Amino acid sequence: MLRALGLRWKISVLLAVGCSLVAVTIGALIHDARQRQVADAARASAVAQLVRVRQVYELTGRLDNDKVGEADARIDCPTLAPPLRRAALEGLRSTYLELSGPHPAVWAARPVGGDHVLSVRQSLGREQAELRELDRQLVAYGAVVVGLAAGGGAALASRLSRALRTAAETARRISAGDLEARIGPAGVPGSRDEVAELSWAVDTMAASLQRRLEAEQRFTADVAHELRTPLTGLHTAAELLPAGRPTELVRDRVAALRTLTEDLLEVARLDADREEPRLDVHRLGPLVEAVVRRSGVAARVVGARGAACVRTDVRRLERILTNLLVNARRHGGDPAGVTVTVSGTSVTVRDRGPGFPERVLREGPQRFLTGAAERGRGTGLGLTIALGQAQVIGARVTLANTAPSGASATVDLPEA
Repeated sequence: MLRALGLRWKISVLLAVGCSLVAVTIGALIHDARQRQVADAARASAVAQLVRVRQVYELTGRLDNDKVGEADARIDCPTLAPPLRRAALEGLRSTYLELSGPHPAVWAARPVGGDHVLSVRQSLGREQAELRELDRQLVAYGAVVVGLAAGGGAALASRLSRALRTAAETARRISAGDLEARIGPAGVPGSRDEVAELSWAVDTMAASLQRRLEAEQRFTADVAHELRTPLTGLHTAAELLPAGRPTELVRDRVAALRTLTEDLLEVARLDADREEPRLDVHRLGPLVEAVVRRSGVAARVVGARGAACVRTDVRRLERILTNLLVNARRHGGDPAGVTVTVSGTSVTVRDRGPGFPERVLREGPQRFLTGAAERGRGTGLGLTIALGQAQVIGARVTLANTAPSGASATVDLPEA
């Protein structure tokens, strides 16, 4: 149960329990010390009264209770405790204390006149009431101390919890892509304040991660820009080659390189958050049918007539759906088995292939990796661009595997 509580309540509960144990221990020690003090005083008083009663008895031959105040002196009292009677008959002057019963009292006894026992009984009702009042005060003060400790612990833990929650929220923002997120005033390494040191470590990690990612983005953009110019010349030169099989191979590879370069530039722009969508209202069904026709993929469109109106950027939506269609045709096993289903404001592209790798479903698409066996596992730049463009237009792409086989990618668009 304690594991389900937050840090603030855990600290408060532990402080309250600790203070309760301390309060109970101190209260028990105080109660025991006071009880021993009362018992010693009662025994001494009973013995003193027994001495006075014996002196009067030996001088007058009778008992005079007026000489012993509130005590009750008797010869061979029938209610005398058996252990005390046996001790007195053995010639010992002893005492017997009763504090826990309904009638607390202290007894003192000694032998007189051979086989007779002289005893004195003194009531301890007032002392018992005093002990009970002391116990009530100890409980009350203990409860106040525990309450103050719990409140102080809650206040301290609340401050600590807020700092840790801030650090956790900042880490989540960084994980979501906000590289500018920082916790705030941070400590220094080696500080005695562990929370401040944690804040410093998280901010340092975020700054280092931001520098590395920005360097990677700049490198990707620079490489793409540098490749663009020679590829344009290479494409022009390839067009001048005489017709033939070698020329077709050269032109095909040059086209693939140009496509890769343009994809790299697009990824660089998406990473830099420089894309500005042009949103407008469109009917989703006809828009999807037109995109499928222009993509060149022999896909079957289902549900286009009942689709709703969406607010989107046509060019970017076409880029998303084209990448998903090409990916389904390339890795779906059956090029004619691609199906596009339009339902409301969502579009789902399905194929009949082996499905997405588990790592892709768990971690998302990986750049520069494809789903082809000869080039390793992954999805290349197509899905990366599709997810990035979807984020720009406010859409969401969900990847899943369908039964009994196949992969599906669903694009959920904002309704107009």
